[in-house]
Amino acid sequence: MPALKHSLLQPRLGMFEALPHPYLVPTDNSFRAHLAPTDPPESAPAKKLCEKRLKKSVKNLDELQRKFYAHDQYSLLLVFQAMDAAGKDGTIRAVMQGINPAGCQVFSFKQPSHHELDHDFLWRTTCRLPERGRIGIFNRSYYEEVLVVRVHPEYLNTQKLPLPISPNVWEERYESIRHHELHLANNGTIILKFWLHVSKEEQGRRLLSRLKEPEKHWKFSQQDLEERKLWTHYMRAYEDALNATSRPWAPWYAIPADNKPFMRMTVAEIITKSLKKRNVHYPTVSKAQQQNFAKFRKQLE
Repeated sequence: MPALKHSLLQPRLGMFEALPHPYLVPTDNSFRAHLAPTDPPESAPAKKLCEKRLKKSVKNLDELQRKFYAHDQYSLLLVFQAMDAAGKDGTIRAVMQGINPAGCQVFSFKQPSHHELDHDFLWRTTCRLPERGRIGIFNRSYYEEVLVVRVHPEYLNTQKLPLPISPNVWEERYESIRHHELHLANNGTIILKFWLHVSKEEQGRRLLSRLKEPEKHWKFSQQDLEERKLWTHYMRAYEDALNATSRPWAPWYAIPADNKPFMRMTVAEIITKSLKKRNVHYPTVSKAQQQNFAKFRKQLE
């Protein structure tokens, strides 16, 4: 068998470079969660301008999505991960509100079911991947298996893994994720991953508002307070996961999440600019087909 010309951890196509951005997580293992900002920079636009730019991006994304659907060559996978109360749901709603529902699908992944635990950890999300021409959104994802499960390693005992469980289980899962995302990228899936990075202080304020405001009571869970006690462990898990899996074909963006208008604007602009780089367009019609159009018009008229 001839030797492979390409490294297994390099994309075959040169079109999957990550969009350069201040919040892009580098690929050199230098990302540090405690140094990543949770607030916008001083030069950030005011709230009204953020909302105006978000509205513009949503309008652009609507047009891009139409072309994306007609082009039918790529799919787009948006992955959102964050601590509780960081604003995942609101960001997804704000950014995707102008998109044709027929071309978009959202899936939320919580505690795996017994059926899902009968499969490998990538199975349940693989079944929900977007088809060509469509935008798929994962509200939490397979990354839960190297975040929540890493902070709570006792969950591994419910996953029916071969015993003894490997002491390198997290590194093995990072490698599985890298190969999985490379496979998707080489087959036309554009992957953009967003860590909405909220500070512990801001999360506390948002959780408190859920207790103070009756219309938000349904959002509150005592479990959020228990997980909050493990903040340092979660930050370590996020740091390791982002360093291990941010790649040009599947980049992570660590978005400051303490200011919601800025966060939503930033996410929307990254998505629209990334799609524009792909040069998606409406399919062209051949000259032979065009020559028949006059005849078809006469028939319809």
